[in-house]
Amino acid sequence: MTLYLNDPISVKDYFEIRETADDRLEYIDGLVYMSPSPSTKHQRISRKLLVQFDHFLTDKSCEVFHAPFDVELKKENMEGTKIVIPDLTVICDRHGFTDARYVGVPNLIVEILSPSNQAHDLITKLNLYMNYGVQEYWIVNPMLNSVTVYALNEEEMYIQHDIKTGVGGISSKFLEGFIVELKEIFNDF
Repeated sequence: MTLYLNDPISVKDYFEIRETADDRLEYIDGLVYMSPSPSTKHQRISRKLLVQFDHFLTDKSCEVFHAPFDVELKKENMEGTKIVIPDLTVICDRHGFTDARYVGVPNLIVEILSPSNQAHDLITKLNLYMNYGVQEYWIVNPMLNSVTVYALNEEEMYIQHDIKTGVGGISSKFLEGFIVELKEIFNDF
């Protein structure tokens, strides 16, 4: 994840740039970040996880969305504008949907690391999602074939709920009973 522009801009200017830009652009407190194009492995992992989440959420009140889908993080006590494009987003509160994006706090977010965006996803977004109250944050590392699941505790801080590398089942705290076998998302590579 790299800065698209070196100087802060207004959210209005951000949306004007988005109209003509081909890049995936995120907006965090005036700064515009550009996501790299996803690799083939990234896309395969995303698709496999999407299918598993979608299957699990059938007949439930939550929905899963895949990138590119804008999420404008909004919470009463939080200032600034943050528009992110998570790889996968699970949303259970349907009141925040607009024609263009979701405005509010998703319940679960999945980010799949790329070599160029690791710090952004591991530090910036982890803290951003925790501060806004995203209940669960999955970080998928295709380079290590690992998944780390962070869940909010009673103090509204992320704790590591589960971590697996290579093999085993990774579980969700938020979606009780949801387990993904790593071999099913990392195989064929």
